[in-house]
Amino acid sequence: MAVRLNFRKVRNFLFGIILVFGIFTGGYYLGAQGYKAEVDKALHVNISRQLPPDKNVEFSLFWQVWDTLAAKYFDKNKLIPSEMVYGAIQGMVSALGDPYTMYLPPKDNKIVSDDLKGSFEGVGIEIGYRGTRLAVVSPLPGSPAEESGVKAGDYIVHIKDEKKNIDIGTTGILLPDAVQAIRGTAGTKVTLTLIRDGTETPIVVELTRAKLNIPSVTLNYVGDAKEIAHIRLSKFGAETTAEWDKAVTDILGKPEVAGIIIDVRNDPGGYLQAAIDLASDFVPTGTTVVTQENGDGSRVEFKSQKLGRLQKYKVLVLINGGSASASEILSGALRDDRGFKLVGEKSFGKGTIQEPIEIPGGSGLHVTTAKWLTPNGTWVHEKGLEPDVKIVDDEKTPDDEQLQEAIKLFK
Repeated sequence: MAVRLNFRKVRNFLFGIILVFGIFTGGYYLGAQGYKAEVDKALHVNISRQLPPDKNVEFSLFWQVWDTLAAKYFDKNKLIPSEMVYGAIQGMVSALGDPYTMYLPPKDNKIVSDDLKGSFEGVGIEIGYRGTRLAVVSPLPGSPAEESGVKAGDYIVHIKDEKKNIDIGTTGILLPDAVQAIRGTAGTKVTLTLIRDGTETPIVVELTRAKLNIPSVTLNYVGDAKEIAHIRLSKFGAETTAEWDKAVTDILGKPEVAGIIIDVRNDPGGYLQAAIDLASDFVPTGTTVVTQENGDGSRVEFKSQKLGRLQKYKVLVLINGGSASASEILSGALRDDRGFKLVGEKSFGKGTIQEPIEIPGGSGLHVTTAKWLTPNGTWVHEKGLEPDVKIVDDEKTPDDEQLQEAIKLFK
């Protein structure tokens, strides 16, 4: 069976953090060919062993290992050519040392797609990396993880699932492997061992997975006279812009509303186009929302292209350590372009752009292609956005001190 890889033209850049992933409008095309494979029932694979582009690479070593495994490995049932090819590609990609550039086999690629659509089964955490360590980017609102006390920034040091026969530490683990280990059918359990900043005492939580269908936009009215619209964004997914439009319509129909609180706490990001759409409602047409800086130093500005329906309102933005990627783009744009204050805690710090490339057969390749900058040229990567008004939410009280502070600031 001949296999030819031709990557189709795509129009979205992906911001992934944990699985933090957001999509950025653009265009890309890559044609690649270089091997043909034929697979029979056993490990019988004929691949044209052409030299790689760099002729100084001794590619014959790959085939030596392949042939040695085929000849000597004792359990022939585990010599599955497709899985071995997937593993080889994952190893090649991970050798770049960039946790956000990754190859996703079909099953893992479907998980990412389902997450962005908003409906999936699991414990409800977005995961990514802090430095080289696996960490919680944010627990999703109302999820088993949030209800069990999992916090943004917690390091995940161990994953255990007896039913799936998983009992692994996370040092050096690939992001797709971690997602696969934690994800599971509703009703089943997984145990995570966490380390929280400021303490070395492990926190062990047993989570029961659930079916999650979390809206990306929720609207409430707060303040003494309900004169402040509190818009909470849980992610920037496929449905976010439509949900946002409903919220805006509701706000515009209430003349008593004088201000808006944009709440992106524990929002790991998602589609960048959604972030641009939302920011565009607060700025004049033609205003730069985000800048892409390519590897050669060239820059592309992405500007608001629609009428700003909410320009007349005073706005504050709530952020914390779980605000990442597209959340930081929206927050940075509102502060740089309009001078709106950020309230809460320092954001996560995810400032690179990933482009998703779908491969025939259901696989996906996410490649870091550029970095993004706020309108004033700030690169937040591994630094985050510092709040203008810093206030820590007290976990020992049932109150939301950060939201209360934002309401006070309006007065």
